[in-house]
Amino acid sequence: MTQLASTGHGPLAGIRILDLSSVVMGPYATQVLGDLGADIIKVESPDGDNMRAVGPMRHPGMGHLYLHLNRNKRSIVLDLKNEAGREACLRLAQSCDVLLYNIRPQAMARLGLSYEAVRARNPRLVYVGAYGFSEAGPYAGRPAYDDLIQGQTGIAHLIQQQSGDVPRYAPLTLADRAVGLHVAIAMVSAVLHARQRGEGQSVEIPMFEGMAHLVLGDHLGGATFEPPLGSTGYARLLAAHRRPYATSDGYICLLIYNDKHWRSFFKLIGRPELAQDPRFCNHTARAQHIDEAYAFVAEVMRTRSSAEWLADLAQADIPSARLYSVDDLIEDPHLRATGFICEQQHPSEGHLRTPAPLGRYTGTPTSIRRPAPRLGEHSREILREAGCTDAEIDALIAARATADISLNKGSI
Repeated sequence: MTQLASTGHGPLAGIRILDLSSVVMGPYATQVLGDLGADIIKVESPDGDNMRAVGPMRHPGMGHLYLHLNRNKRSIVLDLKNEAGREACLRLAQSCDVLLYNIRPQAMARLGLSYEAVRARNPRLVYVGAYGFSEAGPYAGRPAYDDLIQGQTGIAHLIQQQSGDVPRYAPLTLADRAVGLHVAIAMVSAVLHARQRGEGQSVEIPMFEGMAHLVLGDHLGGATFEPPLGSTGYARLLAAHRRPYATSDGYICLLIYNDKHWRSFFKLIGRPELAQDPRFCNHTARAQHIDEAYAFVAEVMRTRSSAEWLADLAQADIPSARLYSVDDLIEDPHLRATGFICEQQHPSEGHLRTPAPLGRYTGTPTSIRRPAPRLGEHSREILREAGCTDAEIDALIAARATADISLNKGSI
């Protein structure tokens, strides 16, 4: 079983982030940066991040999604509606490179944590807002959740268009995680600028625009040109048979992509003359007849078993793979061999399995240095680092501006 790293200096060691975000998008962004070595201070309300409540879980407040999203972080409870809690937050910001939040800027201002207020304490700080819609447009302030953004950026409709069924959301927190990566990139980029120029800035990364960027990159299609050269959409991605192919006894994944692949496939099925068919003879022709091409493959794939096809396709050097379930993915021998699946002992939650930090760095290796924290686990430690005395911390606790779990040793 992999042990927590007692020391670890990833490429972002020395960067400190004050993370006021919750749920998925912001915490995913800071989880990525925490894995890379950044010190993440997770500020939580007395009720904690909502993801703490999403099961399955062994103990209240330690749900599975929370555990994955919040490793390599320290938790401090601050009631930002309390004057003492707000002041403690500003005090923490003085020693941080980034402050990340995911509520509207106007709400931050009402809390006394506007960019101007924070900048007055730390002019070098990068102030990042990650929320639903840009403040520059008419949708500013609308509620934004992954399902809504998937619907509003066309993803559910694209799935309907491709499947011929009803609109559906992708079964992932796709918008949260895709835009969360933009948030992570924005934080690192702006910190680099601040360290080079000695000045911070305010940054906005909206979910709607982030996912629109992703969707339109593939599906602007003919609307790329003015006047348009056809309809929107990338035909190959929308082909009805672009899905796992049914075999005589199951399904496999197959992508016959370039000219070499198609010639090899036609030879494999005993139809080499199809390589000269005007519908299939080159990439441009196939793109124009992609539905016919994929429908032909779907018909042929039903003639052999999955095992037979996988062996024959591998021999012909045509890209193919088994169709996995999530359970299969967990047991994948490649992921096991590369150490991607970490099994570790959490101090309160016991034996856990989690994905490893992504990538390999020869000079600054990444690591899981800290398990996901219990609510307020590091309140006293973080406040001491900010210069608070024990008496001041006790006063904050008495005012209910913060909480210290050590005061309730039986709590989780």
